[in-house]
Amino acid sequence: MSSAVSPPVLRALVTGTPPYRVAQTEIREAARTLFPRMAARPHLLDVFSNAQIDSRALARPLPWFLEPHGFGEKNAVFLEEARALITRLGREALAQAQVRPADIDAVIVVNTSGLSTPSLDAWLIESLGLSRHAARLPVWGLGCAGGAAGLARAADLVRAGFRRVLYVAAELCSLTLVKGDESKSNFVGTALFADGGAALVVTAPDVPGPPPLLSIHGAYSTLIENSEDIMGWDVVDDGLKVRFSRDIPTLVRGMMRENVAEALAAHGWPREGVDTFVVHPGGVKVLAAYEEALGLAPGTLDSSRKVLREHGNMSSATVLFVLEEALKAGAQGRAILSAMGPGFSAEHVLMEL
Repeated sequence: MSSAVSPPVLRALVTGTPPYRVAQTEIREAARTLFPRMAARPHLLDVFSNAQIDSRALARPLPWFLEPHGFGEKNAVFLEEARALITRLGREALAQAQVRPADIDAVIVVNTSGLSTPSLDAWLIESLGLSRHAARLPVWGLGCAGGAAGLARAADLVRAGFRRVLYVAAELCSLTLVKGDESKSNFVGTALFADGGAALVVTAPDVPGPPPLLSIHGAYSTLIENSEDIMGWDVVDDGLKVRFSRDIPTLVRGMMRENVAEALAAHGWPREGVDTFVVHPGGVKVLAAYEEALGLAPGTLDSSRKVLREHGNMSSATVLFVLEEALKAGAQGRAILSAMGPGFSAEHVLMEL
């Protein structure tokens, strides 16, 4: 689909985390209790330092995670903390965008790390006093790709005539830790996963308000065939157990150059015209693979590395933190926002800053 003559614009972007911040060194020490068999091989604990994460926000204090918790208890914590987070961030985003709650035409909530029926968008309408006639679009299960896909869907809704869209992503990935499970996936997830959220307001360009942060020109989605085993959750009695089954950096190196070229070509953008790359930091090896595949100059992904260092991997919300960092750093011109997630899939959003 070609870009609209007057593309949707981003009026507000707010990020935030739960209140409990823990240093990576503390989590590494906790891993000795959580993973005694693996901790007996000290070199395996190097994954915590190799992740290049300084600290992370968690939904509960660190000692809470050293005790066993069932799926029901974890999900109750998810509901409590996710509702508090999206309410706070949504209120801030509306204020930043200078949009009255009653004027919101559509609500999108993206998450993958907990379950809620009614979906979280219903809670958001009640808690913020949004229009009770707002269209609701809960998006679940896209994992790390959800942040990009949610932004694309928000722009699609604006193009469809919903002039003011509130989009929220909230993830509490720490709650997916399965105590007693010494699988490699659970171990690596403990070294990477964190909690956080973002709220954005996307509007038609002629809606009154502050100067736009950026314009959204299009999106591109790719589902890789026979790839469902690469990433996802296995639902067990103790909750959502993470699944990593293949070498994601190798996949990025093998497909991303062509995939990004296809995304740009679909909208008539030349590769050399893209100034900024906003990439979800799934891990340091994933970022290195992006740099290699796309031939990026040193420093191009500094915003991604900064977010990984300061926050860890917060699934869908992470790439929105990276976008915020890129805007703070003064990025300008054409940009592509990219993330990969369960499916296995790639999502790209084309923007002009």
